[in-house]
Amino acid sequence: MSTHINAPEGAIAQAVLLPGDPLRAKFIAENFLEDAHCYNQVRGMYGYTGTYKGKRVSVQGTGMGQPSLSIYVQELFQFYNVQKAIRVGTAGGVSEDVPCRSIILANGACTDSALQTQRFGFSHYAPVPDFELLNTAYNKAKELKLDAKVGLCFSGDRFYDENETWKFWKKYGVLGIEMEAAELYTLAAEFKRKALAILTISNNFVTQEETTAEERQTTFTNMIKLALETAIN
Repeated sequence: MSTHINAPEGAIAQAVLLPGDPLRAKFIAENFLEDAHCYNQVRGMYGYTGTYKGKRVSVQGTGMGQPSLSIYVQELFQFYNVQKAIRVGTAGGVSEDVPCRSIILANGACTDSALQTQRFGFSHYAPVPDFELLNTAYNKAKELKLDAKVGLCFSGDRFYDENETWKFWKKYGVLGIEMEAAELYTLAAEFKRKALAILTISNNFVTQEETTAEERQTTFTNMIKLALETAIN
């Protein structure tokens, strides 16, 4: 057992989906996994293991923001030998080309997080996903006839940002704003594991389009199917 994940050895699969919302983890387990059982409820951060198309897959909530995700992902890598970690989360679109419910495969994650500063000081690390996972997800999206766009995301530490920094990142080609992917990619590099962020656009800063909180929690099933197909390959 680790500090924040109350699971015995062997309870967690080598491939794990990582929603920020623990209730989305519960939704995925109940609607997509067979024989799912809950291995973690510490701090209400649900974790489940089941099977998808006959292969073991886990789903673990991580909470919001990079510090919270960092705790859970490090414990999954360090104590449970997880090899594949796929974030399934939401992002705010900063391009007219990514309306609500669009899917982004994040091929890099810009960030303003102090976690990177603590690690690298004045150097600038480039957090990127595992290419094989990215390539698999891209090809699976084609098979499923999903319009998944490959592009940059920005992982910010602030949700309520009166400075509207999304306008700056839009200028440099970023497609979506979220809060976790950069730390996921950095930890995967440190522990030599495979990671990918698959993101659904929940709102668009340019067009002001938005989805509901319930929709964000219990739908976005295309992203979930794509992540599961990627995880088992």
